[in-house]
Amino acid sequence: MHPIHRWAAALTTAFGLLALGACDQQRINELQEDVSTEADVRDRFGEPENIWPEANGARTFEYNRQPAGHQNYMITIGGDGRMTALRQVVAPHVFDQVRPGLTQQEVRRMLGKPAKRVTYERKRETDWDWRYVDPPTTEMLFTVTFDEQGRVLRTGRSLVQRDGP
Repeated sequence: MHPIHRWAAALTTAFGLLALGACDQQRINELQEDVSTEADVRDRFGEPENIWPEANGARTFEYNRQPAGHQNYMITIGGDGRMTALRQVVAPHVFDQVRPGLTQQEVRRMLGKPAKRVTYERKRETDWDWRYVDPPTTEMLFTVTFDEQGRVLRTGRSLVQRDGP
């Protein structure tokens, strides 16, 4: 690819990611914990990718922005139908909770849908990757490696590799 085309593609991607993030931020600003309803959440974010049951009739809605974005949101709706929490879960403080022995479902419940899944047959391992930004602007990957039984073996963080200039 010609360098000018690569530059234009990178610029288009950057603007797209900024627009996606700006839209989410506007949606988030329109919601208030203990005030906004499930209908308000669905109106702003649409249908969730997944709905996780919680205690006391509460439910957590999973909204994924992977692989194009760098976030995944978990929005909890209390038993009374009001939003009780809105969290961006693709973040280092959540990564720190991923420990060896956790199941794939437990990790999915914590981080939402990964950006990418790759199985290595010979190694008998599967990697799940989530894209995130290490402030202020460093694009990173968080990788969880699972064994054949779907249990966490290890985790790692790395820089997102870009094609040359």
